[in-house]
Amino acid sequence: MLNLVLFGPPGAGKGTQADFLIEKYKLNHLSTGDLLRDQIAAETELGKEAKRYIDKGYLAPDSVVIEMIKNILKENKEANGYIFDGFPRTVAQAKALDELLNEYNIPVSGMLCLRVDEEELKQRLLNRGKTSGRPDDQDFSIIENRIRIYNEKTEPLRDYYRAQNKYYKIDGAGSIEEVTKRLVDTIAIL
Repeated sequence: MLNLVLFGPPGAGKGTQADFLIEKYKLNHLSTGDLLRDQIAAETELGKEAKRYIDKGYLAPDSVVIEMIKNILKENKEANGYIFDGFPRTVAQAKALDELLNEYNIPVSGMLCLRVDEEELKQRLLNRGKTSGRPDDQDFSIIENRIRIYNEKTEPLRDYYRAQNKYYKIDGAGSIEEVTKRLVDTIAIL
């Protein structure tokens, strides 16, 4: 089973590459944002609990997110694997995810981290903002802050996976096809 944590700063191309990897390897996409929205819309107990936090401007607690992921794993026992998107974001979350996946004997295969020069990221986001209409991709100061927060929050996570020999730095510069080839080549050695 192939279980990938796909990581990278805003604008690194995670969404584009995730779509390709999901199709190529027939993986399930586990986006915590989508899971939370689905559970809230369905008014499940977990969704109601998450909503209480989100409505106050907080992130849903790790325990709620892990329980949602656990439910997905139970429902999809025949899955080829998963791409984790938006989770884990902290070492505590990575440890909780490892514990959960170990219960099912399906550990994380690797953390694929798309790395792109900061100036290129800023340009990509500004260009995306012109076509997407997303206000957070149109304001240079917001873009800089998002990249800064990403760098601060994820460095310990990279170290966590590096200590397990599961961290793979992928050059995210170049064409979509070039980045895809780098990802596929890396996955081949997992």
